[in-house]
Amino acid sequence: MSSHPDDKFSLPYWNRSLPIDDRVQDLIQRMNISEKAGLLFQDKISKKPNGEFDDERRSVATTEELVTKRMMNHFNFVGSIKDARVHARWHNRIQSLARTTRLGIPVTISTDPRNHFTDNIGTSAMAGAFSQWPEPLGFAALRNAKLVHEFADIIRQEYLATGFRLALHPQVDLATEPRWARVSGGFGEDADLTSQLVTTYIKGLQGVSLGPQSVSAMTKHFPGGGPQKDGEDPHFTYGKDQVYDGNNMEYHLKPFRAAITAGTSQIMPYYGQPIRTKYEEVGFAFNKQIITELLREELGFQGIVCTDWGLITDAMIMGQDMPARCWGLEHLSRTDRVQRLLESGCDMMGGESCPELVVQLVEEGRISESRVDISVERVLREKFVLGLFDNPFVDIDAAAQIAGCESFRAKANQAQRQSYTLLKNDRNILPLLSIKDKQIYVEGIDPSMIKARGGIVVDNPETAEIAFLRLKTPYEPRPGGFEALFHAGSLEFPPKEKSRQGVIFKTVPIVVVDLYLDRPATIPEIAGAVSALLVNYGSSPEAFLDVIFGDAEPTGLLPFDLPSSMDAVRASRSDVPYDTKDPLFRFGDGLRYAQIKLE
Repeated sequence: MSSHPDDKFSLPYWNRSLPIDDRVQDLIQRMNISEKAGLLFQDKISKKPNGEFDDERRSVATTEELVTKRMMNHFNFVGSIKDARVHARWHNRIQSLARTTRLGIPVTISTDPRNHFTDNIGTSAMAGAFSQWPEPLGFAALRNAKLVHEFADIIRQEYLATGFRLALHPQVDLATEPRWARVSGGFGEDADLTSQLVTTYIKGLQGVSLGPQSVSAMTKHFPGGGPQKDGEDPHFTYGKDQVYDGNNMEYHLKPFRAAITAGTSQIMPYYGQPIRTKYEEVGFAFNKQIITELLREELGFQGIVCTDWGLITDAMIMGQDMPARCWGLEHLSRTDRVQRLLESGCDMMGGESCPELVVQLVEEGRISESRVDISVERVLREKFVLGLFDNPFVDIDAAAQIAGCESFRAKANQAQRQSYTLLKNDRNILPLLSIKDKQIYVEGIDPSMIKARGGIVVDNPETAEIAFLRLKTPYEPRPGGFEALFHAGSLEFPPKEKSRQGVIFKTVPIVVVDLYLDRPATIPEIAGAVSALLVNYGSSPEAFLDVIFGDAEPTGLLPFDLPSSMDAVRASRSDVPYDTKDPLFRFGDGLRYAQIKLE
């Protein structure tokens, strides 16, 4: 083994002319168990606004300690990126730090989705310096696989420019349980549509095959996180059960079969535990029947399996105590949990910084080093294939030019507008030709935007001729910091809000409602009363105004049913699509403007 820090760069695993398999094997045989263990953990990391390492809020270890002492080299960057140049500089700094370690293994930086409009910063990031598109539901509404490929290719370019080499997406969970808080991250209710779109999504990120110009795709959440009991999320103890009351797991596996065929490099299992199935009632990542027998042997996936975040260690997230999501195995020690994850077939543990537990397992003879090597080989091979050993650094000037460039933003803005779905348009009231000198009542829109189009904004609906209301799918607020980000519970507005809205509907002659759907909403009162009803999947106020004034046309189709009542939701089966009785609107519904030529 090399003893001088500079000697390592002359070793065979740095020689790019050698086959990747040879480089991987050369490196593995030089690694000690601590270095191998460090490869199997991926924790969150952030930076200060000026690009310095952000260690004040870290309770585990500093960035330098994680890289140089715990030998970790996979990190999930969290937080908004306002300046691509600053972020690129931070990225190069952490790569330089990694090169000072004994073996110099480069760092892989991952990210949750960060190119969408979203209210849940716990499961995705704000766009900041990047182009901002509708949520994946918007792409499902457009039914345009070519556009999905173009979107994925654009974010590939933005990620590459700023140093991201692993996307913690796409999400292909099916929205068969309309109450689930993470519906907005997927492509809706239809397994075939989702399968088509995830195929082009992965190709856009990774290319024809994984290589130096690729971003690795981590498809999630295996075997499909949609059918949660009562729609509750397994981030939390009360949501840990995943139910298949329609015996319909195979439907939820369809998109994963498509993703594997498309070549997804990684897959993430979800937190939930299957209830009343043939599988052991423990969290999916701990379940050998799910990971080894189903995912690897039956579906043939041989890539990296990375757990969802926080299965081993209790934590504090946004001021809220969060127990480890080791459902069904809460009684196990942290070391026992790691053992179960490795024995199930997982390769990497997300949201954790405890490689010493793997070292302990090997030293105690509970896990063989050869088992660890299987995962180490998978993880290292991806780093080599991505070209990280050949050039881990990014061009700071190029990062500023590429991320969020004008052409990318223009395409994103167009997708926001086109993905709008028009569900009602009485007397073809839309598009409005003019609001000049009209009395306009607005909610969710800056009044100055209405004034700029010639309208007169009024505070009282009783004096208004037209009302524009931008609303959001209702939910039942939850306590806590992190938990409050998850929009769960009822899909209908509470009685007091229904009454307030009803007064506006009765008072104003023309009411146009724009409803943001992060989940299916139950809105018969709105649909029955308003002049026009539009729904969006993440859009700006400017996009809404362009649509209602005919500067753009809504072309989206619903990516799921909209239930007619909460009674129908409660009576439906969580794993079966289109299962609520007499839905108000159906999957595929969507009107077009009548006989209007848009320029």
